[in-house]
Amino acid sequence: MKTFKIFENDTHQWIVIGRDPDKPNLIIDTNQYIVITKDNCLLMDPGGIELFSAMLATVIKLIPVEQITHLFASHQDPDIISSLGLWDQALNNATLHSPWLWEGFIRHFGMENIKFNGIPDEGNCLKLDGASLTFFPAHYLHSSGNFNVYDPEAKILMSGDIGAAIEAADAPMFVDNFEEHTRKMEMFHRRWMPSNKAKNDWVARARQLDIDMMCPQHGRIFKGDDVKRFLDWFEELEVGILEQKSEE
Repeated sequence: MKTFKIFENDTHQWIVIGRDPDKPNLIIDTNQYIVITKDNCLLMDPGGIELFSAMLATVIKLIPVEQITHLFASHQDPDIISSLGLWDQALNNATLHSPWLWEGFIRHFGMENIKFNGIPDEGNCLKLDGASLTFFPAHYLHSSGNFNVYDPEAKILMSGDIGAAIEAADAPMFVDNFEEHTRKMEMFHRRWMPSNKAKNDWVARARQLDIDMMCPQHGRIFKGDDVKRFLDWFEELEVGILEQKSEE
C-alpha cells in the first residue's frame, strides 16, 4: 500500500495510506489516515478485514505497533472497521473512538481488548501530546451516527464518505480537475446521502472551519480552492432521491 505524508510540524504529522493495487477486484479502495505524535498514534477508519495484513505491514514501517493508542471509526460500515477484531488482537493498549450509537453493531466485528469510547452526538475533542483533534458531527452523511475529524492546526478535515469517489489504484491523490471529478462523485452522493437538511447543516458548519485539505475515505483529496468548490457543489446537489426508470 502507498503512503503519502500530507502534513508535518513540530507536534504531529498526517499520513494517508491508500491506492492499493493488490486489493481484490470487488473490494472498494479506501483511504486510511494516521495522525502520529511523539508518543501516540491515531488510526482513522482502519479498513476492512481483507486489508488488515497490508495495513499492519504498512503502519509498522512508520511506527512501532505499541504507539497505536487510538483508533477512530466514523461510522459502522465494514469497509472502514471490519478489521477491528484483528486490530484487537494486535494492540494491547488502544481506545476506539466511534459514535455512541454504533457500539452494539461495531462490537460484532470483535473487541475484547480495545476500549470503546462513545462519541456523543455533539462531538468532542481528543488531545494527543501537542495535537488537538475535534470529532466533528456529520450525522446522516451518510450514516445516522457519523463523525469527521478536524485538525485546526493542520487545517485538515477528514470527511469520511463526504467527498467520496471511486478511483483507480494508480489515480493521483489530489483532485486536479474539479469539474471532471464531480462526475465521479454525483451518483454516490445523490444515492448515499439521504437528507438535504442534514447536508446543508453540515455545509454551513464546515464553512466556519479553516480547511486547507478535505480528505475523504474514498478517492482524491480536495486542496485549497477545491475545498470551497466542493462545499458549493454539495450545497446545490439534491440528495436522497432515487430516480426510477419509467416503464414504457
